[in-house]
Amino acid sequence: MHPYHQLVSEYVRLRTVGKSVPLGKIASINPPAISPDAPSVLIFSPHPDDECIIGGLPLRMLRQCGMKVINVAVTQGRKKERKAERWDELRAACEFIGFKLMQTCEGGLDNVTTASRENEKSQWNAGVEIIARILTETSPIAIFYPHKDDWNSAHIGTHWMVMDALATLSRHFSCHLFETEFWGQNRSPNLLVELGVDEVADLVAALSFHVGEVKRNPYHLTLTSWMQDNVRRGGELVGGQGGAAPDFVFGTLYQQRRWANGELKEVDPRERFLSLGQNPELLFEFTK
Repeated sequence: MHPYHQLVSEYVRLRTVGKSVPLGKIASINPPAISPDAPSVLIFSPHPDDECIIGGLPLRMLRQCGMKVINVAVTQGRKKERKAERWDELRAACEFIGFKLMQTCEGGLDNVTTASRENEKSQWNAGVEIIARILTETSPIAIFYPHKDDWNSAHIGTHWMVMDALATLSRHFSCHLFETEFWGQNRSPNLLVELGVDEVADLVAALSFHVGEVKRNPYHLTLTSWMQDNVRRGGELVGGQGGAAPDFVFGTLYQQRRWANGELKEVDPRERFLSLGQNPELLFEFTK
């Protein structure tokens, strides 16, 4: 038996062990105290659980920069009979990881899809108004939301609802935008953020609080593999074709841009590979 057979067998063994680890019901990790006037960071989550999957950089902003991270539950899932339960799971997950939590409305928005954007304009515009109000009231320094090709209909719908909401705001409103990916790969990421064992373990643990979902599909156990593959892809997608991948084990990819003067602006981040030793505040500085 060669060494790589042993290595792959160990992955299989660990997945089996992972299936026996209890879901949720983990004591709080005592997140850092956040100043009431700390800058706000918003995560616009299409579903309960997205805050854990793409939340690596927000978590680092919370822990390294003392920023207030607020997860905005755009929807609470598609199944009406699961909405209340998913809200309870989401609340427990956010409490564990240290994110604040905000509802768009009781039960979350419905039909957040491009079809609704085209054919149910009254319902769509009501959702846009809610998102715009949240942006205005919180004045975030940064927002996280899916990129426009993130495959899942609610993810794509959330992208356009956020973009439509931004377009309604005063030209004086500005913030940093971080487009996320999960179901569909973003072809144009410009940022790879390193995550360490502590961050990844805590995100996996928080994801396990979404009990109903991970019982159906234990994707919390594959989050580490996804983050490793992000490093493989990001080495060249972010660093350039043929470039050497950074010496990260885990990472998350984002496309960073800005909203200013009523329009979307492309940026070139000063740091395209943000290591654990670097402060995320460097991301608010650009080379152009």
